[in-house]
Amino acid sequence: MIKPDIAIEDFNYNLPDERIAKYPLENRDLSKLLIFRNGAITQKQFPEIKSELPDNALLVFNNTKVIQARLKFKKATGAEIEIFCLEPLSPVEVQMAFDSRETTTWKCIVGNARKWKNDPLTKNIEIEGETVNIKVEKGEQLTDAYSIVFSWDNSDYSFAEIIENIGLTPIPPYLNRETEEIDLDRYQTVYSEHKGSVAAPTAGLHFTTGILNNLKADGHELLYITLHVGAGTFKPIKSEKIAGHEMHTEHFVITQQAIKSLINNTNPTIVVGTTSVRTLESLYWYGVRLLEKLPIDQGVQQWDPYNLNGAYSRLEALAALLDFMKKNKINTLSGRTSIIIVTGYQFKMINGLVTNFHQPQSTLLLLISAIVGKRWKEIYQYALNNDFRFLSYGDSSLLMID
Repeated sequence: MIKPDIAIEDFNYNLPDERIAKYPLENRDLSKLLIFRNGAITQKQFPEIKSELPDNALLVFNNTKVIQARLKFKKATGAEIEIFCLEPLSPVEVQMAFDSRETTTWKCIVGNARKWKNDPLTKNIEIEGETVNIKVEKGEQLTDAYSIVFSWDNSDYSFAEIIENIGLTPIPPYLNRETEEIDLDRYQTVYSEHKGSVAAPTAGLHFTTGILNNLKADGHELLYITLHVGAGTFKPIKSEKIAGHEMHTEHFVITQQAIKSLINNTNPTIVVGTTSVRTLESLYWYGVRLLEKLPIDQGVQQWDPYNLNGAYSRLEALAALLDFMKKNKINTLSGRTSIIIVTGYQFKMINGLVTNFHQPQSTLLLLISAIVGKRWKEIYQYALNNDFRFLSYGDSSLLMID
């Protein structure tokens, strides 16, 4: 059971700036791999992960694709305004927003907002030899962002194509550098498919096509799901106790076929990345909400795992969700989750996690503690003592739930 008085200070550690990987390694799979299993900590090179996984494991990957979410405009005065697209407001569904042909409204962070009054920002770009005129208007101020209306004068091009041509890759703020050409490729997994994230599911950055093929050849099943990673993943915990932190909401997409694969799986489930953990565990709580006859239109709430009845089996919860989708003729469910996973959480869906090394006092580190308990401090100290690289472009770990 979660203790709401969990002190965030207990999840602090000293991370020297020089241990943060500012750039990716020359090759994706050259990273180190820390293994935590049966209480023991060891290390290998990442390609050796296939020998460290349980036999015939189900590996779950997040196939979201990072969008070029950082857009820079200049006012007539020369002042630069940076717009960071967070999530669509109209249309609210991610794919529909990207498919928009003339206008779309997004929730955005605005840099230098005080110098942008009510005058529209404009920019002319060229796509495939055609000129497209873009207009950006600032709408109402939201809690921590603005409503921004984008419009353009050529309906031959979608919003996805517009930002692909004018945007920059939104690399993490802690890299303390501008986006460079290398980030276009390396801040994206090789299996990325569905556009919608403003941060990469970085645990997947280590995998190459060759490693994925080797895993399949060794008898592992690969399952792809989608959770669009929001900027909230970098949101610091400012409260002293976990009870005071408001978790960010993220959107996921799951198909009936994926749920059937999860139901039919009898082998260990190893998830790649904390986003995949959040998605799979949220599916369980979606099922619980349905079994308890609670609404699901607002998705899984932050404290659901600690307030709802968690006595249902994994199969009961997944079967309820699949039945709901069949009855309502929903082949692909677009869901929302603000689930928070911390020390004391009882995992329902996973047996292990492939992940990078996370920031001090972050919700991601709290999730790690839910898997390995207080041993997280020892694991992270081992990584620091053995020259592991930290954060998004850093090294990897395989953490098994005993």
